[in-house]
Amino acid sequence: MTDTTTTGTATTVADENVSVAGVPTGLFIGGAWRAASGGATFPVRDPSTGEVLAEVADATPEDGMAALDAAVAAQDAWAATAPRERSDLLRRAFDLVRAHEDDLAALMTLEMGKPLAEARGEVVYGGEFLRWFSEEAVRIGGDYRTNPEGTGRAIVLKRPVGPVYAITPWNFPLAMATRKIGPALAAGCTVVVKPAELTPLTTLFLVELFRRAGLPDGVLNVVPSLDAKGLSEPIIADRRLRKLTFTGSTPVGSALLKQAADNVLKTSMELGGNAPLLVFDDADLDTAVTAAMLAKFRNVGEACTAANRFFVQEGIADAFTAALTAKVDALRIGRGSEEDTTLGPLIDDRAVDKAARLVDDAVSRGARLVTGGRRVDRPGTYYAPTVLDDVQPGSDILTTEIFGPVVSITRFATEEEGIRLANDTEFGLIAYAYTSDFARGQRLAERLETGMLGLNTGVVSNAAFPFGGVKSSGLGREGAHEGIEEYLESVYVLTPDPFAA
Repeated sequence: MTDTTTTGTATTVADENVSVAGVPTGLFIGGAWRAASGGATFPVRDPSTGEVLAEVADATPEDGMAALDAAVAAQDAWAATAPRERSDLLRRAFDLVRAHEDDLAALMTLEMGKPLAEARGEVVYGGEFLRWFSEEAVRIGGDYRTNPEGTGRAIVLKRPVGPVYAITPWNFPLAMATRKIGPALAAGCTVVVKPAELTPLTTLFLVELFRRAGLPDGVLNVVPSLDAKGLSEPIIADRRLRKLTFTGSTPVGSALLKQAADNVLKTSMELGGNAPLLVFDDADLDTAVTAAMLAKFRNVGEACTAANRFFVQEGIADAFTAALTAKVDALRIGRGSEEDTTLGPLIDDRAVDKAARLVDDAVSRGARLVTGGRRVDRPGTYYAPTVLDDVQPGSDILTTEIFGPVVSITRFATEEEGIRLANDTEFGLIAYAYTSDFARGQRLAERLETGMLGLNTGVVSNAAFPFGGVKSSGLGREGAHEGIEEYLESVYVLTPDPFAA
């Protein structure tokens, strides 16, 4: 049974396995926790039981504008703060994140459902963006050179773009927040964060850790809200906002880009994916199956990087499908807070309905259901891990991001056919491929229409390397040195030749 005890804006969230005390439930604006202006709250539920974990302040559009006001008021002073001070703040926040690894992991497990082991992995991964950008803060460069005509000297300065509005998703509530907050603060930008209404507790606790790390008032603000559109529209329409960063679905990202166009906002968009996973006849079977499990079932398949469309060459298809199915059948379904759980619930009933609908459509078109294909008869929003073989062209599952624990296998004959099938999508975030042929790996890297490629590996995300896609999967990159450039603008200054007579 979930136990929720509230004192002011601090809540203890617990079940019989994990407990986190002091979780904020208010808005954080101008350096202070406060209630929503209208006093409204909304429930955050445990998807493994449906029980309410906490009531969180429901920000109004007026609250959103107050958060933007605070960010704007703090912008000049934060931009003028020494890079080393910005770096030190991010490093202190990183240290606090690592010190509270168990608390953050427990919160993610409770509000999102992922197994504790995966949640702990996200704490490590998410924390790395704070450490990485604490180091990047003191390495922001520029340029100085003679102009081509030899008549002057050019200086290129880098300066923060200005106040940022960051909209984060529910599936990686810590990492998606740090991946945006880290580079923004490192660059000298102030931030307003709108966390997903399904999983705001992790972000709220993260911002509290920033407060404890010595965050100046107004530099980082957080406004959870059920009315994302109503909250966001006036913020995006305000000319004082200079940057919009969003992670979520392509339709929502497209709508946000249209809004951002009015004020020509600098934007970063990490949008939908429909990742192909190619297995060639010469692949090492054990490596391919182990990596494919990670690529598909990490985070219950609720990841933009999840492998959706498995394309397996005919010579290895039977062996691969049998070996993969054995591992799928060995997954242990349960509450994420139970240590032996390897597959938790989906985020809500809509996610379960979507998985069921896609599986039913594929089977009706001729796919063979190998295992799973059903809702799990227990409290919470669970769907059995599923393997579909011989998925036919025209099946919805080939064109729709699954966001669930369903493997869709289609067989192919030649490398050319495999590449064509993999590229047959509007998305291009990530692809996976398994082959022992090095030359083929090089060809795939150059021919697959994707922003990232996992070659003989099932996990590629790393704070030190650029994350992002092509086509309808988004704009810009997060992480690496490219990540901080998304929050900077270049200023070109030309001076006369100092040696001219």
